[in-house]
Amino acid sequence: MKTIKKANSCKYVSDFTINRDIIKTYSPRPGDVAIFEVLELWSLNAIQDFEGRNCYIFEEDHIMLAFGNRYASNQFEAYVPEEYQEVYDLVGKGGVVGNVASMYYKLEDVGPTKLKLVGYATNSKGEVINTIYHHKKSTPFQPFEIQQFKTILSVGASMDSGKTTTAAFLCRGLKNAGNKVAYIKLTGTIFNKDKMLCYDCGADYVSDFSEMGYPSTYLCSLDEILDIYEGLLQEVATIDPDYVVIEIADGLYQRETHQLLNHLPFTNTLDHVILSCSDSLAVHTGIKLLFPIFGERLFALGGLFTGSPLLVEEVEQQETLPVLTLEKLMDGHLLCTLLRDKREKMIV
Repeated sequence: MKTIKKANSCKYVSDFTINRDIIKTYSPRPGDVAIFEVLELWSLNAIQDFEGRNCYIFEEDHIMLAFGNRYASNQFEAYVPEEYQEVYDLVGKGGVVGNVASMYYKLEDVGPTKLKLVGYATNSKGEVINTIYHHKKSTPFQPFEIQQFKTILSVGASMDSGKTTTAAFLCRGLKNAGNKVAYIKLTGTIFNKDKMLCYDCGADYVSDFSEMGYPSTYLCSLDEILDIYEGLLQEVATIDPDYVVIEIADGLYQRETHQLLNHLPFTNTLDHVILSCSDSLAVHTGIKLLFPIFGERLFALGGLFTGSPLLVEEVEQQETLPVLTLEKLMDGHLLCTLLRDKREKMIV
């Protein structure tokens, strides 16, 4: 057997046997681990390996991946197949495999990298290894537990609206003000880039849903995501942070984001919210959607639109919420003043 390149999604998988006998009879589930041969390189020519390193792949390579669904409006819509396929798709650089149902128009001439199933990774009992809670136990959501830290949600109007950058520079601003800061990404598809940006910006601790073994959270039940949330909060609590910055993926209309934002036990755990948008009209719509839920806890605006002085001017003429450019997000004094003022208004 050739050397197997292990993807980040399978980083906690060690002892395994390759079972080739069940490839046509076994129906995979999200998180199931398998070995694939690379047939054709297209949109992705690398995976993020178990060390988080960019690992280039080549035709005929054998790689270990986890099955998962994916929702990415400027990438792929993909699903775990219900039965054996002659060809599978690499749908996430963090090591997610499935079948593409649709893709962003710029990818149509390229398409996903194509794979052939070699065999499933099985444990000593002959069971297919599943990454979900493979190395730790789940923690039931505890919505009424009082936390010793403040939480700030970074949410975006859409994918690529700037919410990760907002979260990262928010971490830096909080650190500049002398706080201990943690960052967690609650939903999305496994990829280390977001949490590493937050770490590089100064967050003392970073984590995401993949630490619970999920290659992706798309199509997870609300209860599953809430349990992930609880597990991540308990993890970050060990460093005794002053603030925890929480990011949820994609846009306000996306399935899991929409469910979370309309679930009162979840939204009650959030002390502050910042909305990122790519343009001024999205700001207006986003505020209309979020203010009835969060009220004064929606404390500021950020995102891609802040890179354009003209768009900032448009927003400031129409809205009363502060607009935070990257420079302002890093201003610890300004940031803490805004957060303190919002808390005082809510108390009044």
